Amino acid sequence: MDEVAYSAQKAIEYDKACRWDAAIYFYTDAANSILELIRQEKIPASYKGKAEEYVKRAEIIRSQTSFVEMNEVNSLGASKISTNIKSQQQLNLERAEFLLYQALDQDEAGNVGEAIMLYSSAIELCISASKTSCDASMAEKLRHLARKALDRAEDLKSYGKSEKSPSIKLPEAPVDEISDLHINNSFEESTANTTSSKTALTSRRKTAGDSNGRLTKSELTVLATTSNVNGRQYVPFLAVDLKERFAYPVPFTDKHGLLALSDKQSKRLKSWMRPDEFMQSPKIIDRIDSGTIKQSIISDCSFVASLAISAQYERRFKKPLVTSIIYPQNKLGIPLYNPCGKYMIKMHFNGVWRKIVIDDRFPIGEYGDFLCSYSQQKDELWVSLLEKAYMKVMGGYDFPGSNSSIDMHALTGWIPERISIKTVCSGSDANAVFDKLFTRYHQGHCLITLATGKMDEPTINRTGLIDTHAYAVLDMRKIEGEQLLMLKNPWTHLRWKGRYSEKDKRSWTPQLCKALDYSPADAQQFDDGIFWIDFKSVCHFFEVFYVSWDPSIFPFTYGLHAMWSAGLGPVKDLYSVADNPQYTLEVNSNGSTAVWILLTRHIMDKDDFANNKEYITVMVYKSGKKIYAPTSLKPIMGAIRLNSPHYLCQMIISECGCQRYTLVVAQYEKMKTIYYTLRVYSTAEFRLRKMTVPYVSKKKETGEWKGKTAGGCGNGPSRETYMYILILLVFPY
Repeated sequence: MDEVAYSAQKAIEYDKACRWDAAIYFYTDAANSILELIRQEKIPASYKGKAEEYVKRAEIIRSQTSFVEMNEVNSLGASKISTNIKSQQQLNLERAEFLLYQALDQDEAGNVGEAIMLYSSAIELCISASKTSCDASMAEKLRHLARKALDRAEDLKSYGKSEKSPSIKLPEAPVDEISDLHINNSFEESTANTTSSKTALTSRRKTAGDSNGRLTKSELTVLATTSNVNGRQYVPFLAVDLKERFAYPVPFTDKHGLLALSDKQSKRLKSWMRPDEFMQSPKIIDRIDSGTIKQSIISDCSFVASLAISAQYERRFKKPLVTSIIYPQNKLGIPLYNPCGKYMIKMHFNGVWRKIVIDDRFPIGEYGDFLCSYSQQKDELWVSLLEKAYMKVMGGYDFPGSNSSIDMHALTGWIPERISIKTVCSGSDANAVFDKLFTRYHQGHCLITLATGKMDEPTINRTGLIDTHAYAVLDMRKIEGEQLLMLKNPWTHLRWKGRYSEKDKRSWTPQLCKALDYSPADAQQFDDGIFWIDFKSVCHFFEVFYVSWDPSIFPFTYGLHAMWSAGLGPVKDLYSVADNPQYTLEVNSNGSTAVWILLTRHIMDKDDFANNKEYITVMVYKSGKKIYAPTSLKPIMGAIRLNSPHYLCQMIISECGCQRYTLVVAQYEKMKTIYYTLRVYSTAEFRLRKMTVPYVSKKKETGEWKGKTAGGCGNGPSRETYMYILILLVFPY
């Protein structure tokens, strides 16, 4: 039904825009898709009326508009587009200017060699372009830029020669991007420094690394191994990457080629195009707005919903969240449009922030429409760029789907939480959960999306909701005794039809409309996919809250990266967890300490992401000592395994003083080696370290049980043959 809804929406858009041929195409496509789904018995026959409606509208357009008139309209439209697109000379001028800006940045930073190289590239481009330009004024501009670049390059060269230095210029050793990695590159360190009178603990990264705070060799191996995702390398993002080169005399092309398309995209693809081929004034961000973000025919509703709540956060709190991960940037950290076509995106996955390089080619349909998600704000690119980078990591636009906690973690590094709505609303703490999310949401501590589960066709038609679909939470209110949420459908159409919908005249009082600055009558004029809904209806029709928490609300954090070999220990840990990875956690509790433990499994394959069969958990024991049998002590948290890349435990420690816990990483069935990151967040100082083996003495006896030496039954004369007595000597501390 996604494809039908897309075609119907496009038909209506083109119909209103008087683009008749495109409208006929999409009306016909929607009708044919409906009839085919009815034939396959995937939707009820009642939808046939809707198909007939679309066919009728297409026929009306045909009858009222001759093909000659349509050709005239199309030719005028094409002419208008072609005159608005920049000439090759104008594009060359923009690339030359960008090369100069990048050269000046390197010049000011003291990187003379890099600056001279960029100046030289700008000079070559300007001279070459000026020779082929038919526009005299344009040619003069290009020559003027070339002279400026040449003068500065010559100054730098002469300055370098005039410097007398007795030192020898030695070559620099190659930089290993992995081995030079500090934990600072994955999460910001806490600068707080507090101690307890009973025991001094620390959550600083250096406690588990070497004396310089670097990662251990085993952790480097983990991060290097999991840099390979879907056959491509995505190395950790380092400070040196801020010096990435973005300026080139010719448009940049990604060495990995074009992304794989979904079947729907392939059917409609006209060509891959760069922004300067179909936009007059491309820009990364014009005016960030959650309402302008639109999902197209890619099944990534959760990712688009994540972009929507991030955009809403940036507007409300005036803080860059996802726009700050796009490069190149100016000195203020604002992303720049690059006429050379190269972009670098920083995303958090497999334990650390990682670097993704893309070009600016996007799939465009037959009628000039984006075949990927985009911003409806004119000439704005940030939505399409972020989606392309994420789709590249995930193996292509033929995305298997995700959930918003996974997507938001990649975009922001925020802590992912999954709250089952059915579990919450069936108990007595539903209001407490809403109140908690309400308070934290308005403090900017969390961002939220909602997801529906499977629904039958009558429910879908009655409610207006889409099954297994993500919705962005744009606002939460408590007014007149009601708990209300404002949601956005990433499709930017199809809204809720129940209480507090735009057609619900009973619920919308004048006072409520004024308080929410909402007009149901105005909302009925245009379906933008944004609607209000009450919390009781959310509990009834939705399945999951996906909440992303700002890690900065915790003053202390510490993480480590490790591997769990498939050959270590039994497949199932029903009877023994002795070979499971175990950690000691010591917390200096002040009597009301929040401690969150996040286990993240690294994923390197698209099929693993689409069909996650690894059920993971962190079992928490109030012990601090090694656990051998899982039943020897009841875990206080973490008994349930989830087939999700993230597993979160949340504890509130009410006792004061140093509290000791044992963390046991566990799986349902250990079928293959896994790589993971274990990170602890706390409001009090703590120490996390790998569990040490408690035994310090070892003795080995070699013998043979055979014949008479085999012992025998307990009543036999040889029962004491080869019997050993074990004596344990306990020394006082």
